[in-house]
Amino acid sequence: MLDKHLLDILVCPVTKGPLIFDQERAELISVAARLAYPVRDAIPVMLEDEARSLSADEADHWRAKTPSARPTL
Repeated sequence: MLDKHLLDILVCPVTKGPLIFDQERAELISVAARLAYPVRDAIPVMLEDEARSLSADEADHWRAKTPSARPTL
């Protein structure tokens, strides 16, 4: 398990967008970049070359689980 504080501050190095922790696969998911960064021994490997590409179905799955951004007024 990753530390909650660490999860709060980590962003995708490609898009600078939020990440979702997939505990089952030990990956940090960037929906915007369609990449899954591995977590090895509780250490996120935030290198694009080490990331796995998400299929369109996987990206849709994670996009559906991500709360949509609310427009600012």
